Amino acid sequence: MLSFAVTLVRHGETQHNRDGLLQGQGIDSSLSEVGIQQAEAAGHYLQDVQFTNIFASDMKRAKQSFGVAEGGRVVDMKNMAKAAGQPIPEYTPPEGETVDQVKVRISTFLKAMFQQMADDHRNKIQLEEETQAAETDGPLAGRPDDGVHNVPAHALVVTHGAYMRVAVRYFIKDLACSVPLGSDMIQVFSACSNTGMCRFIVTLKCSDSDVVLSSMKCVFVNRRDHIKAEGT
Repeated sequence: MLSFAVTLVRHGETQHNRDGLLQGQGIDSSLSEVGIQQAEAAGHYLQDVQFTNIFASDMKRAKQSFGVAEGGRVVDMKNMAKAAGQPIPEYTPPEGETVDQVKVRISTFLKAMFQQMADDHRNKIQLEEETQAAETDGPLAGRPDDGVHNVPAHALVVTHGAYMRVAVRYFIKDLACSVPLGSDMIQVFSACSNTGMCRFIVTLKCSDSDVVLSSMKCVFVNRRDHIKAEGT
């Protein structure tokens, strides 16, 4: 068994975010000045957290495709969803990527990440009875290292808001990821703000021939303490 932490961080604000425009795989916009400040605040907040592995989107701002709505106004996509009688998170514009297609990308990424973590940390694999539970129970203090005190490996994933929203729902609904007691599920499934963070503890069953998910536990979702602290 191998337990490790995964911290998801959304990219900082881009000029498209600021202008209320959609950006997916077809638009590689850079961070705005506010986005740079947010990214610096996130970096400062996590500076003492020990990451063993880093995975990042290859887009400048950190992939979700919006089809014909790409580059258009967010409000126009909301109107398109309303006209179709669908809530915005479930709506797919013509030629756009469906939620199920995003899930396939997430599943593919997870499989690759799980294998990478197992390969990189073979020396940390323990027998099931030796594996200690991560310190994720009880009230959190809002510290950058919440939930990772007994975890031997920690992956940082820098990604995108729409991707994170689908990923969190996929983890909980499809992979039976547990959430902290008393969690507000509306907040859990809500959109993550720029440089917002989510953290999970993953336990894998590792053998010579296969690496499979054993369990997954949510530590926190959509945390933005660093933004409050920096006043951005």
